[in-house]
Amino acid sequence: MLNPSRHLQAMIDAALAAGAGLMEDQKKLDTLEIRRKGPADPVSAADERAEKTLRTLLAAAEPTFGFLGEEGGLLAGSDPDHCWIVDPLDGTANFLHGTPLFGVNAALARGGDVIAGVIYLPALEEIYVAEKGKGAFCNGKRVQVSKRSNLSEAALACGIPFEGKPDHDLFMREMQLLTHRVGGIRRTGAASVDLAFTVAGRWDAYWERCTSAWDMAPGTILVAEAGGRFCHPSGDDWTIDGGAILATNGAVHDELLTVLKEAYASRG
Repeated sequence: MLNPSRHLQAMIDAALAAGAGLMEDQKKLDTLEIRRKGPADPVSAADERAEKTLRTLLAAAEPTFGFLGEEGGLLAGSDPDHCWIVDPLDGTANFLHGTPLFGVNAALARGGDVIAGVIYLPALEEIYVAEKGKGAFCNGKRVQVSKRSNLSEAALACGIPFEGKPDHDLFMREMQLLTHRVGGIRRTGAASVDLAFTVAGRWDAYWERCTSAWDMAPGTILVAEAGGRFCHPSGDDWTIDGGAILATNGAVHDELLTVLKEAYASRG
């Protein structure tokens, strides 16, 4: 990407630093301190160290902005309009199982509107970046969403609710309506990976319910800048605090959204 703004460059540098630390921590899983925030919801010392790295570097770049992190919550800044939004380790369960499907999320929001985003997949050595109106890039090369327009040929990704999460019956209804109509459905266990892969055209769409701002924020601007579409799975406009996302290549958007709405309307 040519000439990123200083804010985007700060996010790139912070994500790379946090990712480097995660790669070192994944080498020491046997001794890594792990606790649980809830059922099937682990957090490790690696998550906390990565968030500290992000917070320190982003605060140094712009100390007036607020900071919203998965582990530390919201730290208000003197600038009420701007906020960094980060997930230091998206896909913690994958990370703790030694798999490469995890990422570092960083976004900058202005008045609730995401204006820049970074997804770094350190084990895959891929960094996705975007700023509003400037396109989406992976490792410096422009990327675009896929062009597949038929659900029967599409590869979709989703989040599957696990222990402690709601909407299990709704998910089963979605599968009932979709599996016989699509080319395939995947679940990686990390929103960062699924959104990045949608941006790169590896997936044609991704949806998940019961998500948080830090899961989704950088992916929204990346999808938009790569030529895709995103909204709430209800069809409403996506908002930072909306708790769910549907992100697509645009070509399968309306058809997939119709099915998701039908599943919601007919849930048990």
